[in-house]
Amino acid sequence: MFRKIKASVGVTLCSIVVGAALVGCGSDSGTDWNPFGPTRKADAEPISGTERIKVAGQSVNVSCSGDPAKGGPVVILMHGGGDGLDKLAALQKTLSKKNRVCSYDRLGAGASDKPTGPQSFSSTGKVLTGVLDRVAGDSPVVLAGHSLGGLIAARYAPDHKDRVKGLVLLDTTSPTIVGDITKAIPASAKGPAAEVRAQNLAIFKGANPEKLVITDGKVRSAGNIPVEVVQHGEQYLAAIPEYGLLLEKAWSAGQRKWLALSGRSKLSTAAKSGHYIYLDQPEVAVRAIERVAALASPSAG
Repeated sequence: MFRKIKASVGVTLCSIVVGAALVGCGSDSGTDWNPFGPTRKADAEPISGTERIKVAGQSVNVSCSGDPAKGGPVVILMHGGGDGLDKLAALQKTLSKKNRVCSYDRLGAGASDKPTGPQSFSSTGKVLTGVLDRVAGDSPVVLAGHSLGGLIAARYAPDHKDRVKGLVLLDTTSPTIVGDITKAIPASAKGPAAEVRAQNLAIFKGANPEKLVITDGKVRSAGNIPVEVVQHGEQYLAAIPEYGLLLEKAWSAGQRKWLALSGRSKLSTAAKSGHYIYLDQPEVAVRAIERVAALASPSAG
């Protein structure tokens, strides 16, 4: 967990990158899924509760609740690595009082199928597209991602400006996380810091249940959409011996880099929160998502 650093400092930092355990990320060299057809299932029976759907021949666990605000977007919650949609249940329940909200387990997470091979940002994005086709149809969407989920959302949005009309990034993995960690913790590091470095490098290469390999990349524009970036305020990374303050500085810099997604981006800090902002200060996450959903509504324009 992130709120309190306990026995394994190495596992803790790896969790920052990918969630609550050693579970990971993606490169663009993985095996792509079969192309999807052009039809979005806007007329399919709406999902209520938890249901498994087929995406590119694999089973994906999806949960939806709430009714859409008039003309408003569908909010899609995206979990961090090592987590699943169950961890987002309380947040989804609160948000669904005013919005249509869905979440899903990525391949290798929760109750979804395991990936059949290495995943990339491209292939995991195709799975996301299949989920959106089923749960949102032609409706606009707001992607709200935590940690790795935020990274995937932020990489996805620039290529899908036709449907992604807002982003909320909750302590999202930095767009330059590989370089951030290798610069902050040199190869000559010893002890716990060396463990942190080695574990993260393994995760970046895909040694995780999602088989998603992470690579650094430039932040591309997602259009002039509302974007809220919320970073943690409790500097728990500082507890990592010798290099903790450098890691905190790099993490904060990574949050600022995401502001380049849009001219309507804003950065805020959840002062009393560790990595899991939606658990430590749920009201902060709720307000951010509701603001972006309101601004993303066609009636707001």
